[in-house]
Amino acid sequence: MSRFLLVCPPLVSHVRAFEAVGEALVARGHEVAFLLNAGGGALVGSPEFAVLEVEPGEAAPTLTDRPTGLFGILRTVREGAQRTASLCREGPRLAALWCPDAVLADQMEPAGALLAEHLGLPFVSLAAALPIDPEPAIPSPFLGWPFDPSREGLKRNRGGARVARLLLRRQRETLRAACRDLRIPERERMEDCLSPLATLSQTVPGFDYPRIASPRLHALGPFRASGVAEAPLPFRRDPSRPLVFASLGTLQGHRLDLFQAIARACRTLDIQLAIAHCGRLSKAEAALLDADIVTDFLPQRAVLAEADLCVSHAGLNTVLDAMEAGVPVLALPIAYDQPGVAARLVHHGAGLRLPYRRLSAGQVAEALGRLLLEPGFRRGAARIGREIQSAGGAEAAADWIERLVAAPAPVRAREPEPA
Repeated sequence: MSRFLLVCPPLVSHVRAFEAVGEALVARGHEVAFLLNAGGGALVGSPEFAVLEVEPGEAAPTLTDRPTGLFGILRTVREGAQRTASLCREGPRLAALWCPDAVLADQMEPAGALLAEHLGLPFVSLAAALPIDPEPAIPSPFLGWPFDPSREGLKRNRGGARVARLLLRRQRETLRAACRDLRIPERERMEDCLSPLATLSQTVPGFDYPRIASPRLHALGPFRASGVAEAPLPFRRDPSRPLVFASLGTLQGHRLDLFQAIARACRTLDIQLAIAHCGRLSKAEAALLDADIVTDFLPQRAVLAEADLCVSHAGLNTVLDAMEAGVPVLALPIAYDQPGVAARLVHHGAGLRLPYRRLSAGQVAEALGRLLLEPGFRRGAARIGREIQSAGGAEAAADWIERLVAAPAPVRAREPEPA
């Protein structure tokens, strides 16, 4: 039996992925604790996990819902650096009290790797978002660039890396300072904080760009809790019309203008539309949407099992759920790794992408019409979906973690045979 410390950003999608892996480990007799920033413990839904919060008396570090444009990007970098600094400052004391044997570190939170090295513990990287493991031909997941292994494509990727270095100055300063305080070799990029043992990713090879075979990177499919019954569809499907499910996630669900464009397009095409705004719209705002169903949350996988199309901000979890159901996606990427997710949808012929700025109902209607009428999009989604269904997910992640860092289960003494 081993004790695992899980370190990830206080984001719902990341916590849910880590919970699924943690539950698979607990079912095998291991113990699991989350180390999170102040306020992050409220996101953990399972009583099976211990929760360690740094600086619980302080206000939770903010997560901007306006992460675009130069100032939005710099604000997002600053907020991430503040969360990392907080974890590195308080994490050693809390981790030492819990006495973990190994660390599972989110690629998007480098503090997990730094704390593991400071404590002399093995750690495994988990990619709850697109993996950041670097390859010259693969652009940063934060960019919506196509896959281009030509000399020009490689040159462009190097230029993107140089621009990213300028934008991530605050992060580099934070990582260098944390390494000095923790008395470990200097790191200054998230890529420098990847586990030497393995990265376990929620993607599947058929959804990512073509990668050079690596013994470190294991694409295992979505990390989802097993044995949890999905809620039934809470509304009646109109069999005479196509059904579109629209969600912009927990951070971007406030974008009323995008939902209005989607609703007008669906009304024009006589499409049944179900919108989940994740609690980010007021009742008055929700009433402005001319859609069949407008609510805060819907059982996403149950709706996608019935849907013909999905309109999404290209959050990785929503897109993978759509692919598993064989449902093409109209992607409206806004920030974070969403441009990279949208680019992979287009690369594999499983969806289309539109810019979210100045989005018109006509653009949405034209894209939805193509997705409905051209069967290649559904074939592309179904191809990825079949790979996801056989990938292994959280159970496969637990297999790898036990193989790499877990102590073997205790062997029971053999009972003496009766005389």
